[in-house]
Amino acid sequence: MRAGALGVGRYLPERVVTNLDLEKQMDTSDEWIRTRTGIEERRIAGDEVDTSDMAYEAALKAIEHAGTKAEDIDMILVATVTPDRPFPSVATILQERLGATKAAAMDLSAACAGFMYGMVTAKQFIENAGYKQVLVVGVEKLSKITNWDDRNTAVLFGDGAGAMVLGPVDDEKGILSFELGSDGSGGKHLYQAEDGIYMNGREVFKFAVRQMGESSINVLEKAGLTKEDVDYLIPHQANIRIMEASRQRLELPVEKMSMTVNKYGNTSAASIPISLIEDLEAGRIKDGDLLVMVGFGGGLTWGAIAMRWGK
Repeated sequence: MRAGALGVGRYLPERVVTNLDLEKQMDTSDEWIRTRTGIEERRIAGDEVDTSDMAYEAALKAIEHAGTKAEDIDMILVATVTPDRPFPSVATILQERLGATKAAAMDLSAACAGFMYGMVTAKQFIENAGYKQVLVVGVEKLSKITNWDDRNTAVLFGDGAGAMVLGPVDDEKGILSFELGSDGSGGKHLYQAEDGIYMNGREVFKFAVRQMGESSINVLEKAGLTKEDVDYLIPHQANIRIMEASRQRLELPVEKMSMTVNKYGNTSAASIPISLIEDLEAGRIKDGDLLVMVGFGGGLTWGAIAMRWGK
């Protein structure tokens, strides 16, 4: 038995904040942001919308897409670094709102690699503990911890949520291999400070370019596959230059890499599922395609998955 995706769903706030909007409130420019990050706009949740609200909307869509019911979910895993509050967890808030009466629930904190950690954790419970359906949500309201006076970080982040119901799939489909890792010595380069998010851009860039490429190759080797087998790359949507480095390492054409950072910015744990769903809806991902999903984040953490799409 192998774990794979049964259904997916996402939520994006309605409010769009463009680079031109940011020009009006800080010393930056549309050209500077676009050329260095690839970002043109991002979605920002209103004050009345919290992390659990976005998670709930994405989860409802994933459950419906999977053709299941909330009461049949065995476990809820929420990857986030921006919970409503330290406790109760977003996952338990979600469990109650959904009516997932038999589900265990917990949050995972691995920053932008969080959804990869969540999928791999779900895989273990499905393949080793007999769980039939695990709901994994990547969700962030980064706007509430962003210092909007810091032009180095404020231009990068956005809000949103992506969800996936995982369960047993055909032997040829699902998660074929994975890699998770961390390097706590690098935590000093990316963390939440008292006045917002601190990032040593140069060091994080070097780490991400190296690790994203290495992890992508590693999961292919673990699955007994090669770069030529990859149909689509879904990298964490942090920075177009980092994403391009991963694509080039896999020797993929541009059209085989997911790219939503221009529209949504860096949504941390939500970025990979949001991009995955956009590509599914656009018909760029088809049943049987081999996907490589790879992310990195504060901690420092990283994770990658090779997955054959379909049930």
